[in-house]
Amino acid sequence: MRMVDLIEKKKEGLALSREEIRYIIQGYIQDSIPDYQMSAWAMAVYFQGMNSEETAELTKAMVESGEQYDLSGIVGKVVDKHSTGGVGDKTTLLLGPMVAACGLPVAKMSGRGLGHTGGTIDKLSSIPGFRVELSREDFIAQVNKIGLAVVAQSGNLVPADKKLYSLRDVTATVDSIPLIASSVMSKKIAAGAQGIVLDVKYGSGAFMSTLERARELAAQMVAIGKSLGRVTVAVISDMNQPLGRAVGNSLEVLEVIDALQGKGEKDLLALSLELGAWMLVIGNKASGVAEGKHLLEKSLASGAAWQKFLQFISAQGGDIQAVSNRSLALGTCQLALRAEESGYLQNIDAHRIGMLSMVLGAGRETKQSVIDLGAGLIFGKRPGEWVEAGEEIMHLYSGSKEKMADGLFLAQKLIQIGSEPPRLTELIQEVVS
Repeated sequence: MRMVDLIEKKKEGLALSREEIRYIIQGYIQDSIPDYQMSAWAMAVYFQGMNSEETAELTKAMVESGEQYDLSGIVGKVVDKHSTGGVGDKTTLLLGPMVAACGLPVAKMSGRGLGHTGGTIDKLSSIPGFRVELSREDFIAQVNKIGLAVVAQSGNLVPADKKLYSLRDVTATVDSIPLIASSVMSKKIAAGAQGIVLDVKYGSGAFMSTLERARELAAQMVAIGKSLGRVTVAVISDMNQPLGRAVGNSLEVLEVIDALQGKGEKDLLALSLELGAWMLVIGNKASGVAEGKHLLEKSLASGAAWQKFLQFISAQGGDIQAVSNRSLALGTCQLALRAEESGYLQNIDAHRIGMLSMVLGAGRETKQSVIDLGAGLIFGKRPGEWVEAGEEIMHLYSGSKEKMADGLFLAQKLIQIGSEPPRLTELIQEVVS
């Protein structure tokens, strides 16, 4: 078997066999297949695609490239949730305590942010003392004890994906649907999930720019889950606007604290309830989505979700006092951006907001970048809301005067005021199951 022949085969649009796909992944991990050949193969996949059987086999080969978590020691069914990446997306921090308060164990491995989208582990790192790494034994023990643990993804989990993603990032093949689908699902399956709920985002702040592409990605990931024996549901949500009011690590944790205490933004709550309800359904804790949402809302109203959040933070070494007092570190340079005229705030591009937060210091340009956990922004007004001249539209935070100056320049270009309210897209578009 030769790699050049497999590149040629895929270039001509032919399906690869199970043995051929394993040969490619194993050869790439063992360095017998060089980057230049893997780049050519990835580009052939980008243009020719893969059928459902090929994508499932690629996912399995990637899962088998590294260690796999055995979560059988956890009492109850483990249902994981994954987002394809968005701006201001802090749903894991909100729905995790709600779902755990309803009796379904949440054992989650998350990543750090790269580029304009934030990472759950970075957000948790903004809580003083919080430990994002636990041994496998401690991880399972914590889930069994309090029902919730969130840790950084193991470096040995799906090494084929890490190596291939780095290559895709520099060869313009990141947005290949089969490669995205196998990347996401391989990590979820290797992490030991028995059921998977996916938040597939589309729009300016997401990998998938259109609803049609999001549907295709959702369908492929659900098919992979089914073929590998995992109950999988995909919720397709809009990411043309940032989710919630806060973008930035400490700021998003503060927004979650508000939401857990009954002061959450409607869009953040709506998406968290939808995703959490499906988790409860798959985990056999609710007979349907309506009942699932009712149970989650009850956990918020009773304070059970908030108490579960505090329990979770404490269990992983976080400063409960800092969380309860909302005293997380914020950027020392702060600036209010105010409206120059009265009118309706128009649509705000999520991708450009993500880039703004990165300029302020909240995001990484490379994996080695050091982020400012206190940087970011809060919206005083959301798109579609009426704003008076002089009212605060956006509050910027940074630890650097130079970054603040650059951020202000970008922020001023984002704001548009109109005499008519903008047309806003429904947040939750459809569910693929």
